[in-house]
Amino acid sequence: MEKHIQTDSHLDELFTNPEPWEPWENKLVIWSIIIAIVGLGILGALINWLIL
Repeated sequence: MEKHIQTDSHLDELFTNPEPWEPWENKLVIWSIIIAIVGLGILGALINWLIL
């Protein structure tokens, strides 16, 4: 069996600076977090009202 040896170029790709996000990606993440927090609040209120 042959051993696969990783070259330095593969390691360089792992540790290079990540590319910056696009503005729409920032908005998507922020809106997703907001929707998740609101959803958890609604779920908590429904559990409190219906089950507890």
